[in-house]
Amino acid sequence: MLIDTSVNRITHEILAAAIEVHRILGPGLFERVYEPCFHYELGARKLRFETQRVVPTLYKGMKFGATYRVDLIVEGSIVVEMKCVATLLPVHRAQVLTYMKLTSCPFGLLINFNVPKLMDGVRRLVLPGHEPT
Repeated sequence: MLIDTSVNRITHEILAAAIEVHRILGPGLFERVYEPCFHYELGARKLRFETQRVVPTLYKGMKFGATYRVDLIVEGSIVVEMKCVATLLPVHRAQVLTYMKLTSCPFGLLINFNVPKLMDGVRRLVLPGHEPT
């Protein structure tokens, strides 16, 4: 997948941070254990990020009280969803794509920390219409 250089650079740094956390802690812990360590690593790499951004439910132009919380938005354009599951399912990919759409972030990373080799648990996503031509 060919994406512009700045997105590739940011994605590389996000994945380097995740790999470092996974290298030190290993697989099999709860998501809440990985979160602060991952945030620390992102900050150490001087990446700007928001945690647990509240996203309202919009339906036919109306805003409803129900909200979603996105794990991370890095540099204002990459949704990062952390998981600690036995296997990634299609619903996890769909969830990230929905968060990307709701936040207007064209790129996303789905990262499952519950794997022996972290990169086997990573899925990179691009919103339809933002693919390179």
